Amino acid sequence: MSDLNKLTIAEARDALRRGETTAVELTNACLSAIEGSSALGAFVHNTPDLALARAEAADQWIKSGDAPALCGIPIGIKDLFCTEGIESQAASKILSGFRPEYESTVSAQLRDAGAVMLGKLNMDEFAMGSSNETSVYGPAVNPWRAKGSDQNLTPGGSSGGSAAAVAADLCLGATGTDTGGSIRQPAAFTGTVGLKPTYGRCSRWGIVAFASSLDQAGPMTKTVRDAAIMGAAMMGHDPKDSTSADLPVPDFEALLTGDIRGKTIGIPREYRVDGMPEEIEKLWADGAAMLKDSGAELHDISLPHTKYALPAYYVIAPAEASSNLARYDGVRFGYRAELSQGDGITELYEKTRAEGFGAEVKRRIMIGTYVLSAGFYDAYYNRARRVRSLIKRDFDEVFAAGVDAILTPATPSAAFELGKEVADPVEMYLNDVFTVTVNLAGLPGVALPTGLSSAGLPLGLQLIGRPFEEGDLLNTAYALETAAGFVAKPNKWW
Repeated sequence: MSDLNKLTIAEARDALRRGETTAVELTNACLSAIEGSSALGAFVHNTPDLALARAEAADQWIKSGDAPALCGIPIGIKDLFCTEGIESQAASKILSGFRPEYESTVSAQLRDAGAVMLGKLNMDEFAMGSSNETSVYGPAVNPWRAKGSDQNLTPGGSSGGSAAAVAADLCLGATGTDTGGSIRQPAAFTGTVGLKPTYGRCSRWGIVAFASSLDQAGPMTKTVRDAAIMGAAMMGHDPKDSTSADLPVPDFEALLTGDIRGKTIGIPREYRVDGMPEEIEKLWADGAAMLKDSGAELHDISLPHTKYALPAYYVIAPAEASSNLARYDGVRFGYRAELSQGDGITELYEKTRAEGFGAEVKRRIMIGTYVLSAGFYDAYYNRARRVRSLIKRDFDEVFAAGVDAILTPATPSAAFELGKEVADPVEMYLNDVFTVTVNLAGLPGVALPTGLSSAGLPLGLQLIGRPFEEGDLLNTAYALETAAGFVAKPNKWW
C-alpha cells in the first residue's frame, strides 16, 4: 500500500487486521513524512527508535489476534503530556531539559492500547495562546494556505502542532488539551476533527497544568470515527486524579449510526456576535439545514449569560495559572538562571522566572495574581465564579428542556496569518469567543470541518453535548460530517 500516512485510524486498523500492511510500515511512512516537514514546526521532539520498537511489538500483538483498535497506529503526543524519559517542556524555556520519570495517564493508556508514539508536538507555552506563537520552539505552521498566497497561517492554539501534524498526514491522530478551545479552534483552522470530552472524562494526571478546573485532554483526528476510536482509549477513571469521573466508557464507534431522527438541535441566538463574517453565518445556517435534512429538529434557544463568558474565563484561567505556575522556581528541575555574587534564593526565583517564562505566560500570571490579591478577590475572582455558575445553569436548563446538542460556529474566522494578532492580546483572546463556555460549564464539544472559506481555507462548526454523553454527541457529529462531505486536503508546499 502507498501513502500509508494518509490513512485514517479506522482504515489503518482494518488494513493491519487484514494483513495488507504492518505497524512498522505505517510507522516508517509517518517518520518519512515527519523528516520532510520541518517547515511546519509540528514535531519538536522526535522518538523514531522508540516508535519502531513499539511498532514491532504492535505487529506481534496483532498477530496474536486480540489487539485493541489502536494497536499499531502511529500518533503524536502534545508536549504538555509528561512522557517517561522523553523531553516534556510544555513548550517553555523554564522546563528545558526536563525528562519525567513517569508517564501521564492518558499517554500510558494509549501506549497500553498499542498506539505508536512518533514524538512530541509543538504547542503554545503552557497551553496559553490561540495561534501557537508563544512556543519556545517557534510557531507551528498551518499546512493550509490561502488561494494565491504563500503567507504562513496559524494552525490555531494551543494544540497547533497536533492540528498541523494531523492535517499534514504526519501522524494518524494526536493528543490535544482544551482549556478554552485549544482542541476545537485548531481543528477548525486545519480541517480536522477535535473532541473536547466532558470535564473528568480524561485523567489530568501527568499533564502539565494550566487551569485545573478547565483543562481537559482529547483526541485530534482526521474523521469523527477516528475521534471515537482514539477518544475511547484516552478516557476512563483514574484514582490518581481526584476530578476523574468513575463512569464506564462506552464503545463510541459502535454508536456511530448516523441516525439522528427525532433529535433536537439547539441554535443559540447569543452566538450571533456583532461583526461575524458572512461566510461563518452561511456555514452555520448550512450546517443547521444539513442536520434538519438528516431528521433532526431545530430549536432557537437562549444562553443569556454567554456574553459574560470571555471576561469570566480570562479571570478564572489566569488565576488558576498563577497558582499552578508558582512551582517553577529553578530549584528542583528545568531551567535555572545564573546568579551573581551575593544573590540569594529570592534572586534565584526572580531571575529564573523572568528568564524562563515567555511574555504571554508572564502576562497571565500577573493578571491571575492581581485578581486573587486582597481587595480584588471578591471584585474579580468570586464574581467570575458566580458568572460561571450562571453559564452552567443556562446549559442545564436548555438540556432539561429536551435539547440533545447545540450547534454553533467553532471560530469567528478562518485561519489568520502568523504574526497578525500577536501585538493585540485582546484580539487574540476573542478567538475563543465560541469555545470558552463549554469549558466553563464542563461540557463535551466537538469541532469538525464542514466547508471552505472564499480563500479556500477550512471552516468548522462546533457541536456541544450533554455531560458524559460523548457517544450521542459524536453520532450527531458523524451525521453532520456525512452530510457535509468535507474531503478537501491542503496542497503540499512544505
